Amino acid sequence: MKITVLWIGKTSSGFVQSGIEHYFQRLKHYVEIKIIELPDVSNGKGDEATKRESAELKKHIHPNDHLWLLDEHGDEFNSREFAALLQKKMNAGTRELKLAIGGAYGFHHTIGELSERKISFSRMTFPHDLIRLVLAEQLYRAHTIIKGEKYHHD
Repeated sequence: MKITVLWIGKTSSGFVQSGIEHYFQRLKHYVEIKIIELPDVSNGKGDEATKRESAELKKHIHPNDHLWLLDEHGDEFNSREFAALLQKKMNAGTRELKLAIGGAYGFHHTIGELSERKISFSRMTFPHDLIRLVLAEQLYRAHTIIKGEKYHHD
C-alpha cells in the first residue's frame, strides 16, 4: 500500500524536519510514502482560509480515494489500534491511503465530506509542524507493530 501525506505549508522548524525525514526514511522499508506540501494561505481567516486550502487539497483527492483527515475532532486510537486500522486497509487491498493535515483553521466541511475517517492524535492542540512529526513516528510505529518488531513496547 502507498501512503500519501498532504499538508498545508512548509515545515519551518529544522529539528522537526530532521525528525520527519528520519521516520519517513525508516518507513520506506515497509511502505511507499510520499509527501505533498500545499500552499499556506495563513493570510486568510477561518472559513476563507479553509475554502482556499480545500481547493488546493481537492486537486490531489480523487472520488475513489481513501482519505483520512488528522483533525482535532476525530476519533482517538492508541498505537496498536492505529496499526490495526492500517492493517485492515492493507488487507482490503487498498492501493493508496491519503492522510491530510489541515491548516491553522482545520478543514473546510467539503473536505470532511470526502473523507472516510477523521483521526485525532490528542485532544490537545499542537503546532502543525509537530503533528507532522508525530504522524511520521506513528506511521513507523504502526508498521513495526504490524510486522511484530520490537520498536513498540506495551
